[in-house]
Amino acid sequence: MTTNHALEVYRYHLTPGNLFSSPEQAMVSAVLGTCVAVCLHDRRLKIGGMNHFLYPKSGFFGSASNEYGDVAIPALINKLRRLGSRPEDMEAQIFGGGDAAGDRWGSTGGKNVKIARKILKKHGINVVSEDVGGLKGRRLIFHTGTNEALVMKTHRIRRGDYYPYRLRLGM
Repeated sequence: MTTNHALEVYRYHLTPGNLFSSPEQAMVSAVLGTCVAVCLHDRRLKIGGMNHFLYPKSGFFGSASNEYGDVAIPALINKLRRLGSRPEDMEAQIFGGGDAAGDRWGSTGGKNVKIARKILKKHGINVVSEDVGGLKGRRLIFHTGTNEALVMKTHRIRRGDYYPYRLRLGM
């Protein structure tokens, strides 16, 4: 039996409030509704990472954690810096921030997108791509080494969507 090593690169599924970075290439997935995922890629080192946050600002419901954009985005930037990245070599992509109610920028999703843009700009990181807002959820797969992202839009997010496909398929 032959093994397709390209498929072995996929390893990580981020649930809300988590982030990932690695000096090794990986494919990272997430399922997004109003949540936002910021994907960072270092053009020079060919490494990257991703976060998945629920709310724009910490302080509303207790302690600061990666559930909040104002914590998760700087944390991801710092993780890449510890791996040798410099902000001038990083580029970002922003995904998610949907709103089923249709209130695009007054919603949690819209506020999540705004905080992501604001923090990335503050750190001098260029946003090269966005797929944000709207009324649909998103399934995202991001390749940290190439900065490629696959976004699949869905009308409805189900509980089973929050788990990696390979686990549900018994892979």
